[in-house]
Amino acid sequence: MNPTTSTSRSIWRPPAVSRRFWPVFLRNLLVWRKLAIPSLVGNIAEPLMWLVAFGYGMGALVGKITVATPTGAQTVPYILFLASGSICMSAMQAASFEALYSAFSRMHVQKTWDGIMNAPVGLDDIVFAEMLWAAFKALFTITAILGVMLALGISHSPKLLLAWPILLGVGITFASIALVFNALANGYDFFTYYFTLLLTPMMFLSGIFFPLTQLPDSVRMVANALPLSNAVALVRPLFMDQWPQDVLQHALVLALYAGVSFWIALALTRKRFRK
Repeated sequence: MNPTTSTSRSIWRPPAVSRRFWPVFLRNLLVWRKLAIPSLVGNIAEPLMWLVAFGYGMGALVGKITVATPTGAQTVPYILFLASGSICMSAMQAASFEALYSAFSRMHVQKTWDGIMNAPVGLDDIVFAEMLWAAFKALFTITAILGVMLALGISHSPKLLLAWPILLGVGITFASIALVFNALANGYDFFTYYFTLLLTPMMFLSGIFFPLTQLPDSVRMVANALPLSNAVALVRPLFMDQWPQDVLQHALVLALYAGVSFWIALALTRKRFRK
């Protein structure tokens, strides 16, 4: 392609993803397989510590908590309430970590993306593969965590099977958001802002540790618009053997965050690779 033509094309043009993203995805999978066990242990250790410390420790003080469900208010053990929210938090963190630190290493430090683009694979395919890989890696993580939750007897609802596609969507959403910051980063330290200023406040405003009804009305309006809040609203009822309400609305919010964020991430990555 003529360099002049390439640089004159808008970075905001629609994504041009082909089937060539698949070998990039498989490449990440094959590399990860060599470190799969240490990687999974690292990803599930922190969420399980949150669950044990708050679920059993604070749960002993709180006892049970009342939650609004489609069939009316329901009183459930605090550990069940926490587990149903923390699984969404785990998907968020696992996808974000992969789309930030690991993707940045491949893009900037190891120059893996440059090597891949020497083959007939476009940058759009690489970014899409990274997003999808981060989401699937998050799915591996939450599968292990769900296994532990089932072993602990926190929930045995058969509706939990539907949590997998929802949590995959959560992974896609947060991987897309994280890739925006990946495109802007000049070093690993930059990601501290993302975790400290975005993810941590979202954890405490999304109904993971306490019901959103405890928040002031103005704060609750903001909280209801957060992607993590909508993810929790879809997953928590499944833990309680209930069907979630307003499924289409919550799914559309997640899809909107994912679509817009991926487009921005792709545009910023194109701009970065023009330099």
